[in-house]
Amino acid sequence: MLTHGNLLSNALALVDCWRICKSDILIHALPIFHTHGLFVAVNICLLAGAKILFMPKFDEEAIIKNLSAATLLMGVPTFYTRLLAHPDLNQRRAAKMRLFISGSAPLRPETLSDFAKRTGYTILERYGMTETGMITSNPVGGERRANSVGTKLPDIAVRITDIDSGAELPINSLGMIEVRGPNVCAGYWNKPGKSASEFGEDGFFVMGDLGELSEDGYLSIVGRARDLIITSGYNVYPEEIEDTVYALTGVKEAAVFGILDEEYGEIVVVALVAEDN
Repeated sequence: MLTHGNLLSNALALVDCWRICKSDILIHALPIFHTHGLFVAVNICLLAGAKILFMPKFDEEAIIKNLSAATLLMGVPTFYTRLLAHPDLNQRRAAKMRLFISGSAPLRPETLSDFAKRTGYTILERYGMTETGMITSNPVGGERRANSVGTKLPDIAVRITDIDSGAELPINSLGMIEVRGPNVCAGYWNKPGKSASEFGEDGFFVMGDLGELSEDGYLSIVGRARDLIITSGYNVYPEEIEDTVYALTGVKEAAVFGILDEEYGEIVVVALVAEDN
C-alpha cells in the first residue's frame, strides 16, 4: 500500500539526487505498469517539469536516433547491453546526454566499463523495490562505483542484519538489507500476516536482498535471500559464481541456481549461453 506521501518523498529525493530540472528530456522506453517506469521515471519528470519522449517499446535503433534530442535515459541492464551491441552507439551520438541510469537488476562491471569507453558516460546505478521506492543511488557528482548501488537517499535509514537473529551487523558484514523511512509502504493490502512478517518491531522493512555496507556508506548487493544455495553446509551466493563465470572467455549470459540433492542438500547448477562465433 503506497501512500501519496511515500511517492512524493521518493520523487523529491530523486529529483534532488539526480539534479532533474525543466531542461531535461527523458527517453522513456520502460513499461509504465512497473515502479521503475511509473514512479521513478514519470513522477520525477512531472515533479521537475521535465519533458518525456515516450517510446512504444525498447528499440535500440530508435533510442540511439533520439539520444541527440535528449538528456536522460533510464533503463535496465539489458537496455545497455543491447545498445552496446549496436554499431552506431558512440560519443558523438551521446554528446548532449547528461545521465544514463540503470536499475531493477544487477549491472555487470563489464557493461559499466564498456559503456563508458563507447560513450564517455558512466552509467549511474540505483537500488529499490516496489514496496520502498528507491533507497540508494550512486551520485551524479561523485564516484559511481562498480558492483555498488551507491549510498542511501536523504531521510532513509539502511542497515545490514544477521539472517537468523535479525541483529544489526557491523560495517563490511554480509547480511539482510533493511530500510526505514518516509518512502516505505504502509503494508500489504488485506494481508496483515505478511505485513507483520516483513516489518520489524522498530519499523524497519526487510528487503529480502543480501548485501553489505562499506565504511563510506556504499551498498553492495550479493543477491536475493531466497536464492541462497546451501550445499554441504556452505552458503553459496549465485551472483558471485555468475561474476566468475562471466569472466570466462566466450560466455554471453549465465544463470546460477540450486537444485535439491540427497547427499549435499542442494547442488549448484550453471546455465550458459555462449557468445556468437
